[in-house]
Amino acid sequence: MFSKKQKEFTTNTVNPVKSLPEIMEQLSKSKDFKQSEAINEQTNTSFFIAYIATLVDDKITQKDLMPYLLYGKFHTLEDLKYLLPSRDCNITSDPLDIEEKLLTGWVMIRLKNNDKTVALVPATAEVGREVSPSEVEFTVGGPKESFVESIEKNLNLVRKRLPIKELVIDEILVGTLTKTRVAIIYIDGLTEKEDVNTMRQRLEDINFDQIQDSSYIEEMIADNKNSPFPQLLNSERPMKVISSLVEGKVAVIVDGSPFAIMGPSSVMSFFSSAEDYLMNWLVASFIRILRIIGVIVSIFATPMYVAILTYHPEIIPKDLMASIISSRKHVPFPPFLEALFLEITIELLREAGARLPTKVGQTIGIVGGIVLGTASVEASLTSNVLLILVSIAALASFTTPVYKISTTIRLIRFPFLFFAQLWGFLGIVINVCIILAHLIQLKSLGRPYLEPIYPPRLTDMKDAFIRFPFYKGRLRPGYLHSQKPVRFQLKKENKMKDIDE
Repeated sequence: MFSKKQKEFTTNTVNPVKSLPEIMEQLSKSKDFKQSEAINEQTNTSFFIAYIATLVDDKITQKDLMPYLLYGKFHTLEDLKYLLPSRDCNITSDPLDIEEKLLTGWVMIRLKNNDKTVALVPATAEVGREVSPSEVEFTVGGPKESFVESIEKNLNLVRKRLPIKELVIDEILVGTLTKTRVAIIYIDGLTEKEDVNTMRQRLEDINFDQIQDSSYIEEMIADNKNSPFPQLLNSERPMKVISSLVEGKVAVIVDGSPFAIMGPSSVMSFFSSAEDYLMNWLVASFIRILRIIGVIVSIFATPMYVAILTYHPEIIPKDLMASIISSRKHVPFPPFLEALFLEITIELLREAGARLPTKVGQTIGIVGGIVLGTASVEASLTSNVLLILVSIAALASFTTPVYKISTTIRLIRFPFLFFAQLWGFLGIVINVCIILAHLIQLKSLGRPYLEPIYPPRLTDMKDAFIRFPFYKGRLRPGYLHSQKPVRFQLKKENKMKDIDE
């Protein structure tokens, strides 16, 4: 069942298993562990049956196991392979295998005169939600299905949309206590082997006791664990995972997590929405450019306000200067403290809205924003102009389709604010240089993170700032070094004559 490396991993638990009696003694401490003795009426053979009730489906045990065990004819455990309707009936004496199967919902059958060898039959109960529409990556058109917490259902969604024999699913266990199943998915003969080996090696090198979600793995296998920028793309939509696999990327699905991880990823992939490929390329390109402009506005709007009012008031037009002066006439704080107060207030409203129940959170976000904004202006704590700028910046930050990059943008606004207070425009430029230097050296599974901007690749620009028509996307992204860089061959069009010719 397990490879040598996985067996070594399995023994790295709180109490390593040594024998079958020790397993029974340890599991007997739990109330949900059931074991009983019964006798087969046909052969008068005594046997023991044991399982963890909270993991086993009662319908399977009562309909597919017990009638055959009580009234069928068998003398040895080998006879059960032909007696029971289950396709998987494992005969084993390996304590590690027995422990692993019992803890994943299998039923153990042991004859009374045999204390070492047992039969293991799967009877796992499927507990979890059904496939439902996506809640985080919402789109107006296109498929609505999203991943759930069951790895089997998630793999089914992938297999159903990519029915090819080259699709490879490799599974390993991660987490010394949780022993979480992690599936590595790629297309054999298309995905670069180096990327697959890098992903597998980093997953196998994880030494942590619990893996509760794919976010745990995303942080542990990142090239730079201290970077605020997400280096692997995550998604709850099977459509997005399939697109990444076809491009030549590697996907990772974690049992218990409704989000898949994909890599290598570039920074531009975090600004692409699944809906970009469901509408006309001109409209999609316009929306994508608007999204990028929104990110720039979200980062620079408030720092520019602080820098201009603190160091560069001469660039403000006279007509606008009069309006700003009148709005700040009674504000006792400098622009920096004024902006910092509003930015922190916006972040508090966001966090409160996210943590409260949905209906209450929406009310807090809307009412709280209106009340606090109006009250702060009337109390002369902030100016009308800054309130408008902060509101626009907050709205612009919501345009990012990937939530994790939006949290990064929220974070890096504050260093820009502090640098603007220290040195004005010079401080903003210095901070831009620092972030660009960081992005240039950042990598995703060893691939350049800032591609196709740096290193510049004109062929990859077809799906960066704008989305070219599908017939223009003949080549896969160059930075992935796919084994099959050409997606399709161009065919000559047969031009049809007009109906009146």
